[in-house]
Amino acid sequence: MNKRKLSFWEIWNMSFGFLGIQFGFALQGGFMSRIFQTLGAEIHDIPIMWIAAPLTGLLVQPIIGYLSDRTWNPRWGRRRPYFLIGAIFSSIALFFVPHSPALWVAAGFLWILDASINISMEPFRALVADKLPESQRSYGFVIQTLIIGIGTWIASNLPWMVSQLGVSDSAANGVVPMSVKVAFAIGAFVFLISILYTVFTTTEYPPEDMEEFKREKEKKNQFIPDILNNIGSMPLTMKKLGVVQFFSWFAFFTMWSLTNPALTEHIFETPAPVEANYNMDSEESVNEFQIANTAFQKSSNEVGKYMGVYGLSSMAFALILAFYTSKRRINRKLVHLFSLILGGVGFISMYFIPSPSWLILSFTLIGFSWGSILSMPYAMLSSSVDPKKMGVIMGIFNMFIVIPQVIAALGGINYTYKLIGEETINAMIVAGISLIIAGFCNLLITNKDAITYNPK
Repeated sequence: MNKRKLSFWEIWNMSFGFLGIQFGFALQGGFMSRIFQTLGAEIHDIPIMWIAAPLTGLLVQPIIGYLSDRTWNPRWGRRRPYFLIGAIFSSIALFFVPHSPALWVAAGFLWILDASINISMEPFRALVADKLPESQRSYGFVIQTLIIGIGTWIASNLPWMVSQLGVSDSAANGVVPMSVKVAFAIGAFVFLISILYTVFTTTEYPPEDMEEFKREKEKKNQFIPDILNNIGSMPLTMKKLGVVQFFSWFAFFTMWSLTNPALTEHIFETPAPVEANYNMDSEESVNEFQIANTAFQKSSNEVGKYMGVYGLSSMAFALILAFYTSKRRINRKLVHLFSLILGGVGFISMYFIPSPSWLILSFTLIGFSWGSILSMPYAMLSSSVDPKKMGVIMGIFNMFIVIPQVIAALGGINYTYKLIGEETINAMIVAGISLIIAGFCNLLITNKDAITYNPK
């Protein structure tokens, strides 16, 4: 099928739903550990409490990719129904998660939230490959990254912004502050509205051969065999990219799960107070606990604000690449290699910086790697797979994202960072080393079509 080149605004419209998806991911990644700690979780238990998220992605994305490949409605298209379903459930989960009365409830909402986000997210990756000719693939994924950067920055700052408007950061023991509750409610609204915008402003191409599509759709009991067959026959380039993805996502899962406890302890020196260390029958001790808890909540807002910087720098990265790739070719492999190494340096620098203001530099470097992770692997992959199987291939590719997260959650983070020392900040050093390894793994990729984008 000859696909026409799309304008910037057409690509923007089809990618705009990612603003809401990233609101969900940024609020989840920046503040779920804070919610867990507020509800009484110990630091060493936090990674395992995140395990529902990657496990959900491992199951959901290949299924949604497979189903969306086999879906067609003249009005709603192939991918858009899944955007909408995921957005509705994600918005509900985002609203209720900070109202969780207990740890197990919060962990359950995290599972629902991540499953719902994955339902929306996977078809967005496939939509870029569906809609754009090969000459615009890099450009399309970069525009997607630009929108993700905007969403990351705004959502990461939401609790701090809401707090500046006078909403309280203080709360009773075991209760999430109102500033976080309001931020998550805003995120729920933005998620739904942005997805609806894409659903109603974007059209999709019908299957190229409708008769063949109908025959494939009518085949019975093919789901598991098809998934297994596609896993077994994945291209060599996809396997090599999988190695890069493994170390990349181990690093970022470490960031999402442990940045808040690491930085509130090491940089801000306001760790989450442990109730067992206070005599809660004494009014004086209760007041001390409240003061320590409020300090932790305020420094957590600051951590979120600084984390938003990586969204800004990923946005700058995307803007530069968007202008460049609209007219010129790039070496995707080298761009990804150097971006990941810069991010690794950013993580490691957190251990050495003398004051919180230096976190701007650390997260700026991390943002370069994040911007590349969200665009370059998908651009390289989409150039080396069968376009008729783009949905299921993108879903299977997600295995290389979730497996490292599962390993990290099951003890990989705790084991590796404690090889360096007991302080939680050592987890950021592990994240940095992992990202640098990911960068050098790009040297494994040799497929010329995957490496180089040639404008036509």
